[in-house]
Amino acid sequence: MTTWNKQSLQRNILLSVLFGFLVVLALMLLADIRQVTRVLRHFRWQYVPLILGLTLLNYGLRFVKWQYYLAILGIRGVPWVDSLRVFVANFIMVMTPGKVGEFFKSYLLKNVSGTPMAQSAPIVLAERVTDGLAMAILALVGLTSYRNAWPILAVVTAIMLAEVVVIQIRPLALALLRWGEHLPLIRRVASSLHTLYESSYRIFRWDALLFAVGLGIISWGSEGVAFYLVLRGLGMPASWELLLHAVFILAFATIVGAVSALPGGLGAAEGSMAGLLLFLVTSDETLAVAATLLIRLFTLWFGVLLGAIVLVGSRKRLLPGGANAPLAG
Repeated sequence: MTTWNKQSLQRNILLSVLFGFLVVLALMLLADIRQVTRVLRHFRWQYVPLILGLTLLNYGLRFVKWQYYLAILGIRGVPWVDSLRVFVANFIMVMTPGKVGEFFKSYLLKNVSGTPMAQSAPIVLAERVTDGLAMAILALVGLTSYRNAWPILAVVTAIMLAEVVVIQIRPLALALLRWGEHLPLIRRVASSLHTLYESSYRIFRWDALLFAVGLGIISWGSEGVAFYLVLRGLGMPASWELLLHAVFILAFATIVGAVSALPGGLGAAEGSMAGLLLFLVTSDETLAVAATLLIRLFTLWFGVLLGAIVLVGSRKRLLPGGANAPLAG
């Protein structure tokens, strides 16, 4: 499993924050800082509570999915407050390359419940696959206006479905595990891999997959609506077309950010959002950049802030050794 220590975690997060600042600066320079500042000053800030409420709805529904997966795997006896702490504290780990740090959630769960990481780790994979499929479905609404998106959506969807199919064809998966056991490096962790597979097999059942994807469509769709409200707050007229564009752009840019494997999708997601806004919604670079900065502030950075607050505030509960504990596992 992934190993964490306090120094490397702090270094990675600081570097990611610095990278995020550089991305913001690059976008503002692209559109002229003074013009972007002017547009932001005229933003209708009364929309902010509703925008953050929709973001929190996304988090809440994703927490429901997390609890659902824990139940499927028979991981019981975890107080919902502790489970919520684990779930939210992990938001800070989206700033790790490729989101591999999200397995930190399994480490935190092990600390509060004793659940082996190999048993709960498939939840992280299932969350990424079902979220990805949900966003691909949401992005389909924009294919009529931006057909260049279909190859990326097709490839990403095919890869995620292939993972599910291999896991669900039990004889094939077990044969691959037996073959892997002959390799020196895999032989050492064969027991953990079998635990990992058994959890994966249960969690990727087709009924569970359909439920989770359906939940994901609603949860990520709520952030698409939040993006629509950002555009409205910048003065764009209300219309169904604007709503569909907002949902498509947010979903597609999030997929591009995930595929890029950059921390939090930084740079790739912002570039995709701004570019698609210019192509589909507005010819005003300043407006496109302002909208991109605001939605990332109200989603990505809002989540990172919540994760940092919970991780620091619940350190004694989540990490062995309390305030002086190294982040390793």
